[in-house]
Amino acid sequence: MNAPVLVDAHHHLWDLSHRPQPWLDDPDVASIRRTFAPEDLRSTATRPIAGRRLHGTVVVQCIAEIAETEDLLALAEREPLIQAVVGWADLTSPAIGDQLDQLIAGPGGGLLRSLRHLVQSETDPNWLQRPDVERGLRAIRDRGLGYDVLVRDHQLDQAIRLAERFPDLPQVLDHAGKPDIARQDLADWERGMRLLAVHPHVVCKVSGLITEADHTHWTTADIRPVWDVLLSAFGPDRLMFGSDWPVANLAGGWNRWAATVDELLTGWSVSDVDALLAGTATAFYGLAPAHSGPRRRDPAP
Repeated sequence: MNAPVLVDAHHHLWDLSHRPQPWLDDPDVASIRRTFAPEDLRSTATRPIAGRRLHGTVVVQCIAEIAETEDLLALAEREPLIQAVVGWADLTSPAIGDQLDQLIAGPGGGLLRSLRHLVQSETDPNWLQRPDVERGLRAIRDRGLGYDVLVRDHQLDQAIRLAERFPDLPQVLDHAGKPDIARQDLADWERGMRLLAVHPHVVCKVSGLITEADHTHWTTADIRPVWDVLLSAFGPDRLMFGSDWPVANLAGGWNRWAATVDELLTGWSVSDVDALLAGTATAFYGLAPAHSGPRRRDPAP
């Protein structure tokens, strides 16, 4: 029997000597304004969850540049810890199909599993329903890829409409839709999440929550109301653990978040723990099971 494993379904990496990350110019994130490489994650992520240590990860894009996605795919090709890549391509471009095909055909392209756009920064309240964006989403779907939905709590209606209009596109909501944990203003977020969870092809990342809380003073009690809503709405089989490292360093870091998740899992069955810590991510991103030999090099079906 294979030993149970832990998958971090959401983290970032960047090399500032190779590619700038303009968003790091914000003084509020000055503490993470440096290069982060896979070896930094290995040396940091030392705290087990439910007795499991980190086995594999999904690295996620940060900036709207094809070149960054190419960097991440090439890195994943040579880095065994990284089992999948969530990249970026211009969904609004008439050439989106060609962009995706070039990424898939390039170094590490078989590890491209999903695409993401920072919809949280778009001011158009219907951005995900724009005709040019929907054309891009169809191109993603037609290549057997998924889509990572990054919206804030007030944009959840876009995610709901996306789920309604694309029932055959696998979707995962990043950071649980960014609830306002710092102010405990959760009523509208909860309504949106329950409407979104009606759609069985949508799963949710339990990630990024501590950076939506008070960075200095948050406790497990602050996270629990959100955790309970996610569990009630989606169930363990549609939730996946993510660290959002190194952004998580702004609010305590990988190990503190891991300890919090470990505490919140108290009383869960082994099968439910396995779903949240590995199973859901493995299924959504088409990851190779532990000890199964070489990683798959084709997009997930």
